Amino acid sequence: MNKISTDSADVSLVSSIPDRAVVAISGFNMATTPEYLIMGLYKRFKDTGHPKSIFIETDALPAAPGRALDSVFSEIYQRGDFDFIRGMLIPFLGFSPWLQKATLDNKLAIYGWPIGVTVYWFREIASGRPGLLTKIGIDTFLDPRNDGGALNDRAKEDRECRITLMPIDNHEYLLYRAPKPEFALIRVTSSDKLGNLTMEDEAIRGTVLSIAQATKAMPDRGMVIAQVKRILENGIMNPRQVEVPYPLVDQVVYSPAKYHWQSTSFEYDPRASLKLPGEVLPQSLLKSTETAKTIDQVIAARRVLAALVELCREKSEPLLINLGVGIPSSISSMLEQAKLSDRIITVVESGPWGGLALGGVDFGVSFGSFALSTIPDMFSNYEGGIIDAAALGFLQVEESGGVNSSYLPTKLTGPGGFPVIAEGAPRTFFTGSFTAGHGQYQVQDGKLVIEKDGPINKFVKKVEKKFFSGREAVKNGQEIFYVTERAMFRLKNGHLVLEEVAPGVDIDRDILGRMEFSPEVSDDLKEYDLGKLLDGWTC
Repeated sequence: MNKISTDSADVSLVSSIPDRAVVAISGFNMATTPEYLIMGLYKRFKDTGHPKSIFIETDALPAAPGRALDSVFSEIYQRGDFDFIRGMLIPFLGFSPWLQKATLDNKLAIYGWPIGVTVYWFREIASGRPGLLTKIGIDTFLDPRNDGGALNDRAKEDRECRITLMPIDNHEYLLYRAPKPEFALIRVTSSDKLGNLTMEDEAIRGTVLSIAQATKAMPDRGMVIAQVKRILENGIMNPRQVEVPYPLVDQVVYSPAKYHWQSTSFEYDPRASLKLPGEVLPQSLLKSTETAKTIDQVIAARRVLAALVELCREKSEPLLINLGVGIPSSISSMLEQAKLSDRIITVVESGPWGGLALGGVDFGVSFGSFALSTIPDMFSNYEGGIIDAAALGFLQVEESGGVNSSYLPTKLTGPGGFPVIAEGAPRTFFTGSFTAGHGQYQVQDGKLVIEKDGPINKFVKKVEKKFFSGREAVKNGQEIFYVTERAMFRLKNGHLVLEEVAPGVDIDRDILGRMEFSPEVSDDLKEYDLGKLLDGWTC
């Protein structure tokens, strides 16, 4: 019989985790994050000094600003005691400012594998294999000839997670290896008295099953501890809804509601839940919650949307696309407003199909999705090129088309889902503002007026850290575009070609003069139709 704790004050079940344990934790921001177990584990360390020097492995990021792991690292800095965690394998740090600080301060070893690589690594370990073999990461910071996935010097020194170059039949592959998890902290909605787990109120399905299986796999069978918000009687669960069967579960802990939020900004919203058969959400609930707010963001997002509409018309059937965080996420609300969401279907890396993808700290959650995959299953759509296109953000673009999505010397958000999506999609639109820093833009008489340009160049000779390889994209025959408010480039033969500009900009001053390299200028250079970009389309 599994141990079921119905006392919301009881987190003693984490006391079985010893020093130097390898602990896998589920979580995509606050979705599927077992915050109660995380805080209970850290409380035990504060009270007893144990467990210390644990190593954490996670499928995305079990944190949000001031919540879960971010709260832990905030306390760690206040206490000045860094003995709790020795290192982490974590794909994304963007919504945890204190974890970013600890990484940049080199307080612990941080390895930044992409989400798609990490979740499939859990599946490979669950299957008894030594690691994940994939082409994802060649000629990027993941390549062992570069950083080998290490996000700071401690990780480069410790090498607890390793990436090895593996040539096979004259092609280069990477083998990703990390310590097998000994304990798992996962989160679901309900458990029966046996320990069968369901996720009916969760906003995503995440990677909880793969994490549990990886922990239970031979040769060393580990322990799985699940956080739930309700305990049910045996025999009333629909077996098709059971996400984790009870033989894979060792302990179940009932959590207070304040530690079991669907997403970062709300405890529960029916728009985010997996709907039961016959349950229909009113269209009034599907109103936009976030749109691009500045004119440069609107122009860039709508230029990508115009390209997607054109592609949809050419294909003559629904288009399947992925939207990344930042400017791309606002395209989802634009699709809803233009009533195009049944023709251009969005998927989000956390698992939702369709609906309205949320942005900001709620990224990963969608309202009104018509299907909900696990994260590993969703990433098959990316790495396998099943989607038609992806729209992703960028921080820097280099001369050969390589992209830095998330690293600056003072800010490090990690790769997230970016490397797998960008390398797998047959066509990718990297979109963002042309320059960085505070800029001011207006549209007057159909022309873009740059009242104040951003002071920082984003098109540079060489990026700070490469998360996407233009060279590999050329080898793979991908279509790659770089879309901003004033210019659109295409990657051709290993270099950028300027194909479109916004009317009103001075090409030499506002585009070429703000780049650290010279792109080719197309003989058929076109202008944006800003009136159309600020209006709408059908397909």
